[in-house]
Amino acid sequence: MAEISASAVMKLRKMSGQGMMDCKKALQEADGDVEKAMGILRKKGLATLAKRAERETSNGRVVAKTSDDGKTSALVSLCCETDFVAKSEHFIATAALLTDYAMACPAAEGVDNLLAATIDDKTFNDVLTETVSKTGEKTLVGDYARFTLDGPGFIASYIHFNSKVGTMVQIDTNDATIADADAVRQAGTDIAMHITASKPLALDKDGIDPAAVEKEKAVYAEQVKDKPAEIIDKIVEGKMKKFYGENCLLEQPFVKDDSKSVREVLTEAAKQAGGQASIKRFVRFEVG
Repeated sequence: MAEISASAVMKLRKMSGQGMMDCKKALQEADGDVEKAMGILRKKGLATLAKRAERETSNGRVVAKTSDDGKTSALVSLCCETDFVAKSEHFIATAALLTDYAMACPAAEGVDNLLAATIDDKTFNDVLTETVSKTGEKTLVGDYARFTLDGPGFIASYIHFNSKVGTMVQIDTNDATIADADAVRQAGTDIAMHITASKPLALDKDGIDPAAVEKEKAVYAEQVKDKPAEIIDKIVEGKMKKFYGENCLLEQPFVKDDSKSVREVLTEAAKQAGGQASIKRFVRFEVG
């Protein structure tokens, strides 16, 4: 068996974040080869993950990153078992690293694509394995999305103070000047904050699953089945209008001023800046 030097143990400990004895044992098993020892520790992480596969990952962090030119933004969530780990220095660092992988990922969505993304010949799945081996907790990527502008506009993001809820919203404008206007930027930030609080199901009624719409109609029809037949449709129509107003982002009452809809808030801000703006898409991620 190769003699294991203290410097090798320290090097592996720095690379892996594992305890001294775990690093020494891995090096002994790998005959002193640091890279092989790192692989052994990774396998240990995978074993830990498999052992805890049934555990709930109801804690974690939602994180976001925007490119230097402001044209691309990513929103991701990293989940773990306990709030203690979610607030740990290592987990926070891993979540921040996840945003780098999200920006580098060849695909703009799909957790499996993100796990396979590579930076410096290391996939995020490798990073995740190392994280599990350090924390001993089941850890996984919850959600991932990346937006890229295809014209004038901007992408606003908002992370709630507890880091467990985050939103990303793309605002398209008629030209770059409008996109840079303070009033429009502020409206975008406020709308991102609104989304975290109001949990819209879709941008507008066309974005809601038709099956969900039919289910709601059926529920409302059942509620008023004893009413005269000639008014049932009108009552259901009224209830559906309220349903859309509560669940479609553009129609929702704005949280900062419920006398206006979200659509009106953005339209007024753009008009103030001398142009037009519209919401193209949004995502909202939450852990727990």
